[in-house]
Amino acid sequence: MQRTLRNGGVGGDAIACVGFSGQMHGAVLLDAADQVVRPAIIWCDQRTEQQVQELATLFGTERLIQLTSNPPLTNFTLTKLLWVRQNEPKSWQRVAHIMLPKDFVRFRLTGERAIDMADASGTLLLDVARRTWSREVQNKTGIEEKMLPSLWESPQVCGRISGSGAEVTGLKPGTPVVAGAGDQAAGAVGMGIVRPGTVSVTIGTSGVVFAATDGSALDPQGRLHTFCHAIPERWHVMGVTQAAGLSLRWFRDRFGTGNDDGRDPYERLCEEAATAQAGANGVLWAPYLMGERTPYCDPNARAALVGLAASHTRADIIRAILEGVAFSLKDSFTIFREMNLPVQRIRLGGGGARSGLWRQIQADVYGRTVEIVMAEEGAAYGAAILAGAGAGAWKSVDEACDAVVQTAQQIVPEPENVLVLEQAYRAYRRIYPALREILTATKVEAKTHPPS
Repeated sequence: MQRTLRNGGVGGDAIACVGFSGQMHGAVLLDAADQVVRPAIIWCDQRTEQQVQELATLFGTERLIQLTSNPPLTNFTLTKLLWVRQNEPKSWQRVAHIMLPKDFVRFRLTGERAIDMADASGTLLLDVARRTWSREVQNKTGIEEKMLPSLWESPQVCGRISGSGAEVTGLKPGTPVVAGAGDQAAGAVGMGIVRPGTVSVTIGTSGVVFAATDGSALDPQGRLHTFCHAIPERWHVMGVTQAAGLSLRWFRDRFGTGNDDGRDPYERLCEEAATAQAGANGVLWAPYLMGERTPYCDPNARAALVGLAASHTRADIIRAILEGVAFSLKDSFTIFREMNLPVQRIRLGGGGARSGLWRQIQADVYGRTVEIVMAEEGAAYGAAILAGAGAGAWKSVDEACDAVVQTAQQIVPEPENVLVLEQAYRAYRRIYPALREILTATKVEAKTHPPS
């Protein structure tokens, strides 16, 4: 049965072009009959540490960064493919096609196997500087190019709605569909992060600091990701905190939100945190609940609350979590400065930007005025902008963003809080080395004295 589009009364005939965005790094595996081989392994899955080590040995980390602009990480798609090949050989024998989650949805709507440059950058199979699949990576890992989707720039039309796609969506058959972009690149477009100098900080489950560049800028240590941007002939660098909003959700799920008065639980948590002083009375939160990507590239990192005393309150702990996530994101700005990447404006997005307290904490931690844009739809808004550019509504993505992205609010840092949080950040930077030493010693002890 055909489904009718219901969005303010807009029907399929009024849709000029379809844009796409979705989670990055996932692995959707199809057989020759286009049937899904196994459940997708998504971006945050950490099972591939062994495959990361094998890639580092096979290529050398420096060489892999030269080839793909990125080091091997558990999050990237290639490591997931190698895991399936090694651990589920019967499943791997069936694999004929490899896709990312959003690209599988587009395939079902159009019949075209395609991927955008931005999402392809997160597979560890793309020569990011040259915007083409890396032959050397394919040859050494045995991932054949015929298994990979075709490469497109984000605003390019890469397919059209098929008859079956129209039947299940209500879209008109033949409606053009652009390549779109992964959630971070599309979200950056939705916030107008298309030229060097304007940087976005988004807090969702993970947290991302994102800067556009005119060239393929590299961090030799691989602490930041360098990907193709959703704009042709442009790139971006990106620092990632694995457990940003997840840190607050973890606290909510484990310790509750206080009295349930019907309001949003995160609003209640932030209201409670606002009663604590800047610096959380000395409590620090290291948000490594799922390992960490920037700046440590360590899937085995673990979270910690540091500095607790009997006098501390729930409010201190919640505020420490908000500040600790901001400290983790500030690590990316520290690397930007080392790379001489300009930071002229900072725009906040994601669920974390909805909290007035978290916005102020970020302004104070970064020591910079931060902005909120009018549109809150993030990646979906960026996908719509890319579709508009693909349909010819604007001549370029730059022109589109200039026309539709507007600043709604500016948050100025509070000087007294900046000083307190600068001192707290210096203490925060000492937590990870101490944690790593403790965890390493614990592993050695466990091997030396296994339980009887």
